[in-house]
Amino acid sequence: MKRLVIFDLDGTLLNTIADLAQSTNHALSVLGYPTHEEAAYNFMVGNGINKLFERALPEGEKTAENILRVRQEFVPYYNIHNADKSRPYPGIEDLLSALQASGIQTAVASNKYQAATEKLIAQYFPNIRFTAVFGQREGINVKPDPTIVEDIISIAKVSKEEVLYVGDSGVDMQTAINAGVTACGVTWGFRPRTELEQFHPQYIVDEAQEILHILQ
Repeated sequence: MKRLVIFDLDGTLLNTIADLAQSTNHALSVLGYPTHEEAAYNFMVGNGINKLFERALPEGEKTAENILRVRQEFVPYYNIHNADKSRPYPGIEDLLSALQASGIQTAVASNKYQAATEKLIAQYFPNIRFTAVFGQREGINVKPDPTIVEDIISIAKVSKEEVLYVGDSGVDMQTAINAGVTACGVTWGFRPRTELEQFHPQYIVDEAQEILHILQ
């Protein structure tokens, strides 16, 4: 019996790719670097924003100094524009409401920086009482390091056997493996099903409502 469902954010609960792409392209453009098509960002996100900027920068420019410069342009712009086009995926709001009504705890474990994670969750899911909402926090390793999941489990006061971890990428599947919890991949996000299958998660679903069937 699962008592806690932990969700990734970008590509799992919310389709945020357009705003991430727009904001990164803004930062790159300000600094005189070439920009990328929106679809290219599907394979740049997922490991935190510093890794996103490293991937977006041209070859030969991927220095720590340049990553910081991009970050300084990105963060203030994204803080304003992170909800311009982002939207929940179909069925997500109903799924979260159903889990809450049934007494199953929910939480968020994201590699997006903490302030943006909290803002988006509060904006799009104001009626959901999440047990924890964690993004990338200072001094805490990003996923697939299992610390974020372990911290949530501690707050929720459940065992690892009672946890279902839901995400759209190989990083998420590896996070679940590293944390020793049941993994569920979703196919509506940023990465292809083949990437999920490489990690042999216990479940792969195509629609949000299928997660309810797993829990039943």
